[in-house]
Amino acid sequence: MRFAHDTGLIFWSQLRTNLRNPMWVIIGLSQPVLYLVLFGPLINGLGPALGDVDSWKILTPALVIQTGLMGSLYAGFNIISELRAGVVERQRVTPADRGALLLGRVLKDMVVLIVQALVLVGVAVLAFGLRPDPTGLVLSVLLIAVMAAGLAAASYALGLWARNEGTLASVLNSVTLPVMLLSGILLPMAVGPTWLRNIAKANPFSHTVDAARALFRGDFGSADVYLGTGITVVVALVLMVIGARSFARENA
Repeated sequence: MRFAHDTGLIFWSQLRTNLRNPMWVIIGLSQPVLYLVLFGPLINGLGPALGDVDSWKILTPALVIQTGLMGSLYAGFNIISELRAGVVERQRVTPADRGALLLGRVLKDMVVLIVQALVLVGVAVLAFGLRPDPTGLVLSVLLIAVMAAGLAAASYALGLWARNEGTLASVLNSVTLPVMLLSGILLPMAVGPTWLRNIAKANPFSHTVDAARALFRGDFGSADVYLGTGITVVVALVLMVIGARSFARENA
């Protein structure tokens, strides 16, 4: 009961901070919307390679994943700012559960992602006639939120370890680009050569992308859904455990 109470306090505190300064939420959404508007029409010409599937159902869920990937991976910069401002230090001296200090922040990031995802999908529906399966849309957004939770937890732990923006940026920049390129976010890996597809299979987020696309289409019986969901949940849990242990150790 106390854990839930402490988590709620941290969550609302973090959310209020975002509501007072929503610019970073808007900035995080602007790039995927630009990709949607400027890049989306280009993939219409890849019909045969994509199996004649609606190109917007290929691109939109992937851009939601891109939003979650970038937002959650760079969440660690927030904790560095809070360290510098003494926020974390003040929380350390309270009786709040150390796990709640992390979980409250992660839940805030999940809520922000869900709002961004709904706005992005709304733009695709209104401007480009996207018609996702309603149930699949809900499930895909929840799946992506689970992925983002694990990444955010790991990023907060990295931020506590790095303690400065330069170090954290170097680590994240070296990870983000290959993860994105090998996940098939902008184009399905099916259009790539065999050797690149084989490498991409080792990237767990490529399976998240495949699962989200299948859910968007309403293809609930697809093997991609089960494989991608299983891998996403396992990776998120592992990252959450690693993040929680690191967070507890740094805040001991």
